[in-house]
Amino acid sequence: MEVLATSTSLSCRFTFRPAISQVQPWKSLRVRILESRLQGFSLYIRTNAVNRHRSCSRSDGAFKHKLLLRHVCRLNKSFFSQLGWFTMKYTSSLQKENDCSKRIKQHVSTLFVQFVVAALLVTSASVAVSKSPSWALSEENLLFLEAWRTIDRAYVDKSFNGQSWFRYRENALRNEPMNTREETYTAIRKMLATLDDPFTRFLEPEKFKSLRSGTQGALTGVGLSIGYPTGSDGSVAGLIVISASPGGPAYRAGISSGDIILAIDDTTTERMGIYDAAEKLQGPEGSSVELTIRSGPETKHLALTREKVSLNPVQSRLCEVPGSGKNLPKIGYIKLTTFNQNASGAVRKAIDTLKSNSVNAFVLDLRDNSGGLFPEGIEIAKIWLDKGVIVYICDSLGVRDIYDTDGSSAIAASEPLAVLVNKGTASASEILAGALKDNKRAVLFGEPTYGKGKIQSVFQLSDGSGLAVTVARYETPAHTDIDKVGVIPDHPLPVSFPKDEDSFCRCLQDSASACHINGVQLFSR
Repeated sequence: MEVLATSTSLSCRFTFRPAISQVQPWKSLRVRILESRLQGFSLYIRTNAVNRHRSCSRSDGAFKHKLLLRHVCRLNKSFFSQLGWFTMKYTSSLQKENDCSKRIKQHVSTLFVQFVVAALLVTSASVAVSKSPSWALSEENLLFLEAWRTIDRAYVDKSFNGQSWFRYRENALRNEPMNTREETYTAIRKMLATLDDPFTRFLEPEKFKSLRSGTQGALTGVGLSIGYPTGSDGSVAGLIVISASPGGPAYRAGISSGDIILAIDDTTTERMGIYDAAEKLQGPEGSSVELTIRSGPETKHLALTREKVSLNPVQSRLCEVPGSGKNLPKIGYIKLTTFNQNASGAVRKAIDTLKSNSVNAFVLDLRDNSGGLFPEGIEIAKIWLDKGVIVYICDSLGVRDIYDTDGSSAIAASEPLAVLVNKGTASASEILAGALKDNKRAVLFGEPTYGKGKIQSVFQLSDGSGLAVTVARYETPAHTDIDKVGVIPDHPLPVSFPKDEDSFCRCLQDSASACHINGVQLFSR
């Protein structure tokens, strides 16, 4: 052990190297005795260091070293005999003094290590006792934490709308009442509201079940897809109709894309969320619902009867366009109304049927298709593309993933293709339309699409409820962010262009019709 002592006028450096002949076994000593004896030993060393400093300041170096060692090795009478730890012998020879100093250095080091180990053991035991939780988490707390963790791991914005997500969790567990399931649901909704994202929402067990059934092929309701108005001036109050399912109650009543729902059963939609509105529109088969609709300047009050709306995603038709001889054009028309779990299979089946009738080209109608399952959109894009990027998935740090195709799934990659879109074309439909446009696979006709450039995933919680969470935003293959902008078509459609397959064929066949588009125009860039 080396000790440095300094003063304003003098400095002295000296070394303690006493010898040790015997040490008591560690396991026979108690921690408190050890601490007491070490404190006594270190106090003695410090006291003697001060005394030696006073004497060594006027001595030559060699004499000081020998004198110091002699004094240290003579301590057996007062200190070490009292502690009962060491026995030391006085020896006058320099060699024995050196041996003495080496042994005491070894033992002091060993003793110090043993003391540190004992102190750590005592500290660990005290910390373990003090770490008992101040409160136990209830079942309701655990459900809230399950929802919190889902957002923490999956949500696209890792700043969580500019707040500390961990601090919010701690504050909510302390301050939000969670004594009943309904109180827990309220706490979860309040948590999600802080994200200021209308597409990230909580789904009670019945709503979660209804959402899943909607992606599986059927719903009981009036056949409407609805969304928030996208007008930049914010003047539109209410909910906008994205599309009406062909043949459904709303479709038969004349409700169309772009109409505004002002009220549902006399409840205003001005501050109503789209998922609350969807719940009100659905209900038991045969029950009725009253809607207040604004269509252009006209306001209509409609009573609709709910029914089971079959979500058959595809209607198709072969249209023969006038031509000459062997060059008689045959156009395969495919209307895709939704992206449920049957969509890609239904599109493949329609293409196979049309190709068996020797079609020369295809028209894919995505008007009023409000989207659905993201994977189905990717699979349908692969049907039409021989290679290329389909979509870029992005988060707050940039591109996170790339969906592309090598052509192995393509069955209609070479025939001329036109795609029809409108403001009711949204979500997965926009991914498909953007991929076909940017890869120069298709010509787009119509009007700018809805502009929903975010992707949600649905997560089930342990009690049967669920969360729909915005997990990413996307960009088209040309790195266009279409959120609130939409996919811009290449050409407009005539205002009177029909939305059903029979009328579509008539517009192609009748050159005198106001909606007529000839085959050259339809597939020309």
